[in-house]
Amino acid sequence: MKKRTVGLTSRRALYGYIFILPFILGFIFFMIKPLAQSLKMSFCEVVISNQGFTMNLNHLANYKRALLIDPEFNRLLTESVTTMIYRSLATIVFSFFVALLLNQKFKGRTLARSIFFLAVILSSGVLVGLEYNNTLMQQLKATIEEAGNTNSITEVLEQILVTNVGGVGKMDKLFKILFEIIDSIYDVAMASGIQIIIFLSGLQNISPSMYEAAQMEGCTSWESLWKITVPMVSPLMLVCWVYTIVDFFMKTDNKVMAKINDQMVIQLNYGFSSAMAWIYFLVCMALIGLSSLIISKVVYNYD
Repeated sequence: MKKRTVGLTSRRALYGYIFILPFILGFIFFMIKPLAQSLKMSFCEVVISNQGFTMNLNHLANYKRALLIDPEFNRLLTESVTTMIYRSLATIVFSFFVALLLNQKFKGRTLARSIFFLAVILSSGVLVGLEYNNTLMQQLKATIEEAGNTNSITEVLEQILVTNVGGVGKMDKLFKILFEIIDSIYDVAMASGIQIIIFLSGLQNISPSMYEAAQMEGCTSWESLWKITVPMVSPLMLVCWVYTIVDFFMKTDNKVMAKINDQMVIQLNYGFSSAMAWIYFLVCMALIGLSSLIISKVVYNYD
């Protein structure tokens, strides 16, 4: 029985490696050399001429400029990390509860799942470009904002809460973050398509007999949620969290990415832009590693 289990595990691992083999080959042949060249540029002053470019070693000058001299990079990096934390939490919570709703039995369930999966299609590269670069779309958005009521529901509610709980610094910050999440619900929904599918697949793998046994023992639906559903899908929360962090850091409207692209494409400062890109990459990897370590401590592993 043990040999059969080991054989099944090895076979599944082999299928997994075959599935990601195209990515591994693409990374080896197309990504390793540019990464090495970018890392080398970050330690050099890149001089561009008619004959090409030359790299003069300046050690950590580009990194010192990014962290100690540049007036914007540290601020943009801090704001990006802070926004990533609460935006990613909102995305995970939103996608989990939407997956719970879509896992219920009701008429039109397939249509509802298709509608939520449209977020994945709408967030693809072509349509994102249409959304951010199309002049007609920008004019239409501006017209709607001008024609709309200046006092929205969220603004009125925010004013009431801030007025009643004024003077409390922590509560003011909490309300500010809360209303920023509410105002960015469109972005949260657009970023939740893949996570909803992952959570939905995990919910469908939970045996109905577990809920039946819990119900026979007098367990309420709320207790079943926290005692059965959440522990059984907790491994997928780690997967969704890592995916959400990477997806956020690579968004087209990211101010840090915009600054890096500006220094590289417009200013032609390849050394400085490479240093900022590597700092940004290391911060992203550190956040993924730290959050994965914390989440893995509370993940319920089962066979």
